[in-house]
Amino acid sequence: MEIRELRYFVAVAEELHFGKAAQRLGMAQPPLSRAITQLERRLGVPLLERTSRKVALTEAGAVLLAEGRAILGAVTAAERRTRRAATAPSSLVLAVKSGTAGRLLTKLLDAYAAEPGAAAVDLLLCEAHQHQQLLQDGQADVALLHLPFDSAAGLDTEALCTEGQVAILPSSHPLADRSRLRMADVAALPELPMARWPGPGGNCPEGPGAEVRNLTQLFQLIALGRTTAVLPESAGADLRRDLAAVPVLDAPPVTTVIAWPPHSRLRAVADLVRVATRR
Repeated sequence: MEIRELRYFVAVAEELHFGKAAQRLGMAQPPLSRAITQLERRLGVPLLERTSRKVALTEAGAVLLAEGRAILGAVTAAERRTRRAATAPSSLVLAVKSGTAGRLLTKLLDAYAAEPGAAAVDLLLCEAHQHQQLLQDGQADVALLHLPFDSAAGLDTEALCTEGQVAILPSSHPLADRSRLRMADVAALPELPMARWPGPGGNCPEGPGAEVRNLTQLFQLIALGRTTAVLPESAGADLRRDLAAVPVLDAPPVTTVIAWPPHSRLRAVADLVRVATRR
């Protein structure tokens, strides 16, 4: 298969409409239809079910859509990394969730900057579900993840630290004065349902809690008495005055890892990982 054919098929499979796919690709509909038909003949399987009213994916088509997206993403990432290697060979991009790992990140960047020949580090602040995609498509070279909240599937990682978790509550709440809590205590607060974070696909699970995408938004909603959350201990450092952090004894530990694509060959990434694990 050619990359061009994959782009054609993915467009049709996502739009499920030849006219809309042709418009998206900037081409006429007849050659697009012929290209998909030729692809089906060469593969020997039907990819689409066509009627006068709709276009639907076959089981084989659904497989090729998933594989095609991954291949096109890898091609885009290769193009982006190649251009960056030519224009900025002495820099790397580190993706971090906004508002997280502040002290750890500061120590890491200071230690790395002190290394001879250290590359410039550009920070890419992102939302909770974006790390993996940013690494896969070449927009970031390395990222800080928090397991088990973030997915590290398909990435190489090194553990940096492990910590407990705390419940973030309005400082005026009766439980804010407690020295410790359990998950059942936090779950039994109907007036403060647990916040909902987006999953890998970018959508939040169903539930009564507020949808949040970053800590700034989360802390504002907690201060207003709309939601609560259980977060790593480090997220409770230097809280605003109208919030309180209470240790949750039975919450699972959180491990912060530094992650990068397994095919990465950037010397700067290897140096940053070495410094991070040493510190």
